[in-house]
Amino acid sequence: MELLNWKLERDADGIVWATLDVPGAAANTLGSRVMAELEAIVDQLTVRPPSGLVIRSGKAAGFIVGADIEEFTRIDTADGARKLVERGWSLFGRLAAARFPTLALVRGHCMGGGLELALACRYRLVVDEPGTRLALPEVMLGIMPAWGGMLRLPRLIGPAAALDMMLTGKGVDGPKAKRLGLADDCVPLRVMDDAARILLMSGRPPRKPSVVQALMNGPLRGIVAAQARKTVAAKVRRAHYPAPFAIIDTWARHGGNALAVPAASPSSLEAIFRSSTARNLVRVFFLQERLKAFGKEGDFRPRHVHVVGAGVMGGDIAAECALRGMTVTLQDQSVERIAPAVARAARRFGRKFRSKPREARFALDRLIPDPAGHGVAKADVVIEAIVEDLAAKRALFADIERRARPDALLASNTSSLRIADIATALTKPERLVGIHFFNPVAVLPLVEVVRTVRSSDEAFRRAAAFVRRLDKLPLPVKDEPGFLVNALLGPYMYKALRCVEEGIAPETIDAALVAFGMPLGPIELVDTVGLDIAVAAGRTLVSAGATMPRALAERVERGELGKKSGQGFYTWKDGKARKGVPAAIPAGLAARIMAPLLAAAELCVAKGVVEDADLADAGVIFGAGFPPFTGGPFHQSRAAASSGGRRRQEFR
Repeated sequence: MELLNWKLERDADGIVWATLDVPGAAANTLGSRVMAELEAIVDQLTVRPPSGLVIRSGKAAGFIVGADIEEFTRIDTADGARKLVERGWSLFGRLAAARFPTLALVRGHCMGGGLELALACRYRLVVDEPGTRLALPEVMLGIMPAWGGMLRLPRLIGPAAALDMMLTGKGVDGPKAKRLGLADDCVPLRVMDDAARILLMSGRPPRKPSVVQALMNGPLRGIVAAQARKTVAAKVRRAHYPAPFAIIDTWARHGGNALAVPAASPSSLEAIFRSSTARNLVRVFFLQERLKAFGKEGDFRPRHVHVVGAGVMGGDIAAECALRGMTVTLQDQSVERIAPAVARAARRFGRKFRSKPREARFALDRLIPDPAGHGVAKADVVIEAIVEDLAAKRALFADIERRARPDALLASNTSSLRIADIATALTKPERLVGIHFFNPVAVLPLVEVVRTVRSSDEAFRRAAAFVRRLDKLPLPVKDEPGFLVNALLGPYMYKALRCVEEGIAPETIDAALVAFGMPLGPIELVDTVGLDIAVAAGRTLVSAGATMPRALAERVERGELGKKSGQGFYTWKDGKARKGVPAAIPAGLAARIMAPLLAAAELCVAKGVVEDADLADAGVIFGAGFPPFTGGPFHQSRAAASSGGRRRQEFR
């Protein structure tokens, strides 16, 4: 077979270097043609064995990002899904059984099927640079790592660490991969080829699990599986997310071989493939890719960011920028007001770089208290995150415009005011955009990029690119009150608060919406955001004729502002809400509270706040926590309307 994607080189030592470089693609994927060529390579090397085989990438962007999702979406039968699994399982099994030593040289992202390929090699050598990441994220798509990942990863690093990776989809960097035993070594880029040659020819026996890990993979397997099921069940329901439960069952009962699971089992390939969750999560993946594309235009790479306002939002935005390598000056009325934000950032950096204290120190050094605002004159981006007061914001931006560089991007993090109203203070209003983060900044991936009728194309492009530099998802929205997400969450939270006034306990309300699939209930959300913030954001609703819930107003008057004050609808201790036991959930409660959110979403699409319903789905999922397993409210509604006559639901 002619090799279009692979390049083979046999050196003087008899080592074959197999380099994967899929033409015309930014990243390598394991599509059917790539797999067929790899199969031909294994056939060839079986006949004429080399002294060793090194599998590497020809792309600086990464090793292999996994299977070809586009191909996966075109599979329309359970039999087709099983054949796809059989091919990968068999091919990687042959590679694992090779008589000659094999090594995966991993630089950059090594995901899904890419990691399963690496696991089938005798050795794994990873490059120590920030872009190196190893993960099995199939669970995020509602499927399983069925090409050998469920078999080999637990054997290599023990089931506890392996299940954590497989059930969360979280990745590890190069140094951690070495500590776990996932990588045999982690080396600098400059020596990777020489290090690969030395390790390949070392004769070192493959890594073996410890005695404890062997017991957990053997006699104690049932206990480990039971604990894993309990942990997963505390977070998600099997009816909503069957894949993590299927991963545990496949490892515990069938040795990690998905092909051995009976078709009638809820953990079978057939059951997973038939699940609407898998289709919907793949749809969500493509929605995420669409959001990422908004930040790809241009080459704006800000090095200095100035943030005005060191409250929870401003301080956390500043920390996020410093974490991503930018120099950040943080302004507020005094050093004392800035100090809590710096302390929070120090804790965040310490957790992030637990094994690299120097990196934590460097990140903290990049976060500079600046009460006088000297950083404005040097910054590439200036972000305002002060109190939600129109006059105060106008005065601030009038001053910023006089002091900032002419080419600096000016942005407001306002959550409820119109950007155009703030921009009236500027002589060049086209410079101002909204860059609206969500709380907690470190957790929520969505950032609304707000464009007024006068915002320039260049300002919008720079804002979207800046958001992507923070590894966030930019959502373009029209300059309407509340933009998209808050325009939906406002009516949703207010409806929940009305239910409190009716006498339904906050715990019961939250339990109903968590059972629906939301990550946390609306009452806990109000407490987390801050009751004073909810009041400020709700003024738009009040002006439109809505009455502020009495339960909210009374608590704010008493100074009970939620999590930040320690008391709101719940009492908060050590960052957690103390809740009572919820009562029996009244029938239809979740649908009743969710109805205003859905109505507001339809209105936003009709008004053109977002370009289309798909982007609205993306915004509601990534910004408001709408259950991803549904594919989004508009998609869910369409699916429900057409389910009667449709024989096959497409992935997207």
